[in-house]
Amino acid sequence: MLEPLQAPLLPRQHFYARLRRHGLFAALTLVVCVGIGMLGYHFFEGLGWVDAYTNAAMILSGMGPLDPIKSVGGRLFVGTYSLFSGVVFLTTVGFFLMPILHRLLHKLHVETGKTSDK
Repeated sequence: MLEPLQAPLLPRQHFYARLRRHGLFAALTLVVCVGIGMLGYHFFEGLGWVDAYTNAAMILSGMGPLDPIKSVGGRLFVGTYSLFSGVVFLTTVGFFLMPILHRLLHKLHVETGKTSDK
């Protein structure tokens, strides 16, 4: 039977660097998605930039829009943006948590140095 390859736990400074990279990517993803929402609200619904930001952030976080949607184009945009936001938000949170969960699972799986009976 083949033994699984046991790599040592990644040093803490490398883990923090990986966590920063994942956090930066997650933050940039959310900024781009809020920007898409702001553009849609601004051009489809004619909202000011601050109101467009608030509505886009509320939809991206799963809370729902604040202002009523008046136009057909706006309704189509908001429906599509809501579906898109739900997937992006959950995926981004998962991507951010991935290094933490990986380290936890790796730490639980690393052998404690005991020799096996062969």
